[in-house]
Parts: sequence; structure tokens; C-alpha cells
Amino acid sequence: MQRRPFLIAAASGATGMIAAVLGWRLFSGADAFPVTRTKEEWRAQLTPDEFAVLREAATEPAFSSPLNDLEDPGTYSCVGCGNPVYSSEDKFDSETGWPSFTRPIKTEAITTRPDPRLLGLATEVRCSRCGSHLGHVFDDGPPPTGMRHCINGIALRFETA
Repeated sequence: MQRRPFLIAAASGATGMIAAVLGWRLFSGADAFPVTRTKEEWRAQLTPDEFAVLREAATEPAFSSPLNDLEDPGTYSCVGCGNPVYSSEDKFDSETGWPSFTRPIKTEAITTRPDPRLLGLATEVRCSRCGSHLGHVFDDGPPPTGMRHCINGIALRFETA
């Protein structure tokens, strides 16, 4: 399990540089979401770190979010629009340094797509309501789904049940 954070960081860094050189844009405007805002409106609503993660698909440092160790019952919602995306019932410790879940609170709560920054080798998770980048999903999770939704804590707001 110790290799996973290193491999993720190495792959993210290398492919992120390639993507920057090629000028890829994650939010090209091709996707339509129920909640839309201008770049200026997003900047006014979010902190600089939230904007970097949610709107520019940055990744917060591993083990930096207090939500990573949170075990209270409740719901995790998108910071960008308040859409409930994950339940504490599906949270587990993946030992990666990011809050991890076996599944979304409901299938329609998120959208996924191949991550162009990672040359399509990883699957990006976005909020289905506002299109904000939440994290990535991998197929190395525990039962019952076998999936690991590895989500940036800064992209989530927790509400106690």
C-alpha cells in the first residue's frame, strides 16, 4: 500500500506536465451541468485552494484533509453546489491520504470520464450538478463494489446525520 501514493503522485506529475505543454483544458465548456457559473463567480464563491481543485482539477496534498480521518455518520456534499455525493456508510480507510468511498450516495450524484491529464489512464469523478472535479475512481477498492472513489477532502462539505 505504500507504493500507491508514490505511483499516483509520479503519474500525476508527469502527465500533468504533458497536459500543460499540450494545452489541454479540463473545463472546455462542452459539458452542460444544471449549475453553471462564470470563472469570476466561481472565484468569488470558492477559496483559492477550493477553486484550484474544483475548477482546475488540482489535487490537494495527501493526508491534508481533516475529512480523511473523520468517522462520524453523515453526508458529504460538493463544496461547489451542495449536491450530496457520498455517505459515511460507504467511507473506508484506503491508506492513500484522501477520503475514500466504495460508491456515491446515488449513481446520479456524480459523473465520470477518462482523465485527460492522466492520458485517460485514470477515471475522473465530477459532481453531476456543477461539474466540479472531486477526485478519481479506481477498481482496487474493497467489497461490495471493488471500487475506490479517492476524493479531495477540500471538494467536500460534511454534514452530520
